Amino acid sequence: MSLAEQALSYVRAISPYQPGKPITELAREMGIPVDSIVKLASNENPLGMSPKAREAVEKAISGVERYPDQFDLIAKVAGRAGVAQSQVVLGNGSNDVLDLIARVFLAPGRSAVFAQHAFAVYPLATLSTGAELIATPAKNYGHDLAAMRAAIRPDTRIVWIANPNNPTGNFLPYADVRAFLESVPKEVIVVLDEAYNEYIPPAERVDTAGWLKEFPNLVICRTFSKIYGLAGLRVGYALASLEVADLMNRVRQPFNVNNLALAGALAALDDHEFLNASYELNRNGMAQIVAALERLKLEYIPSYGNFVTFRAGDGAAVNQKLLKQGVIVRPIGGYGLPEWLRVTIGTERENARFIEALEKAL
Repeated sequence: MSLAEQALSYVRAISPYQPGKPITELAREMGIPVDSIVKLASNENPLGMSPKAREAVEKAISGVERYPDQFDLIAKVAGRAGVAQSQVVLGNGSNDVLDLIARVFLAPGRSAVFAQHAFAVYPLATLSTGAELIATPAKNYGHDLAAMRAAIRPDTRIVWIANPNNPTGNFLPYADVRAFLESVPKEVIVVLDEAYNEYIPPAERVDTAGWLKEFPNLVICRTFSKIYGLAGLRVGYALASLEVADLMNRVRQPFNVNNLALAGALAALDDHEFLNASYELNRNGMAQIVAALERLKLEYIPSYGNFVTFRAGDGAAVNQKLLKQGVIVRPIGGYGLPEWLRVTIGTERENARFIEALEKAL
């Protein structure tokens, strides 16, 4: 018997997560200079990281010989969210937090519910515990909360909800999410993944952290990888009830967020000018790309994130033609959408480069 055959069967059955193609990889494959490649595949902030965060990271380098102290970032996140510090759980990116939740509540003989076309990490986190994954059909490429509620079984312990959803960009009205919470059995954890929360128009946002007092089975996940521009530093967090946060911290690695990430995230929270600039760049860039898709008569899904998903016909073929022109977008055949591609909103110049390449690819 091989070593692989001795591994847990449900681990062997997992398909590994496929990240967006790195710029350096495309440069090697196609012989294209790195500085001429435009990457719009991974929903990163085209402005980079906050200047305040960069300065803080540079200062923190002198202390990397010390183990991290998460206190300051936890205190600031808790203060902003209006929760106790003991209700905040930091993660090595929000993916780490999702995995912690699964490890606490899932196991063989239990199940979790998620929606078709939802974030790929939900199946990974679920299946890695040996739990059963229940996928419900999408509604207009997004979550069908009624179907998800109906899919909950006596052995269900987690429901995964992304709002806005990745990779489709759909947004669930807060009233619908709240009604769903009210209908779910109290022993079922509802994970509300708000990775793209800061891209929702401010007038439409609701303080979901305030719901934790009413719904102790709610866990809210957020990240510094998107609008804050810290994807490479890997830092995210969860807001949860005292009981759930305590359980998550029992399985969390004690130093799962490093010193540089802690310093960068702490400073990024206070760089309001950078956040506003990132929001406006995304809003204008979304309009630029959507206008081009409409001119090209391509179907797209209205998005509340920093990306837009559109129907390209043969998604793999169009993607290959874009790659040959040095433009990286995200094929999403793995999400059950082989005819579609997802493009991250970039700078005005990057968006124009994508539009030009897309016209040629079509």
